Amino acid sequence: MSKPHTRLAKVIHWSFVILYAYGIFKQVDDLSQLEDRGLLLFEVAFATLFLVIVIMRYSYMRRFETFQGAREPVPKVHTYFAKTVHLSMYACFILLPLTGLAIAGLYTQGYTVNATPDEAGNIMDVVLDLHGTVADLSYFLIVVHISAALWSRVKGEGVWSSMVPILHEKGPTKNKMITRISALEDNFYNRVEAFFSSKDKR
Repeated sequence: MSKPHTRLAKVIHWSFVILYAYGIFKQVDDLSQLEDRGLLLFEVAFATLFLVIVIMRYSYMRRFETFQGAREPVPKVHTYFAKTVHLSMYACFILLPLTGLAIAGLYTQGYTVNATPDEAGNIMDVVLDLHGTVADLSYFLIVVHISAALWSRVKGEGVWSSMVPILHEKGPTKNKMITRISALEDNFYNRVEAFFSSKDKR
């Protein structure tokens, strides 16, 4: 059985969840709000702090296995899929504050929304659209992440108990339907791995 996450890893994970939720809750709804210099400085400071914490979190958490705490070996394709989701989330968490800082910087330089057609293709509109798209993608990836965690909890793999302080698994599920679905899932991942392995040998 793999070791659970360290206490520090749990603190970092759940503290970041609170930080992210706060960032979404307090986000600026209208650029005109940035006319308040105090708010503008706060947004810049928060985005900078958020970016630093994301980088520190990634630097620490990357030492752990993707399925830390799993009682049984996880198919390689499943691991690659999970890593892709995790890395995509980190990319979003880095791009969110970066685009936020870009918006603040452009605003202080006099750029506004739909200013004039010749202002570098309305660069403020482009950055705002990118910021919004990254935010939406982060929501989607978080839903995928939480759904996968819940499914792992249902299967009783041990991954949930490795990070979440409540509703710990007592062991692998004995529910026949869940066991059958889990077996089909693993079989799918193994078939995908076998398919790509066979192509590599050609």
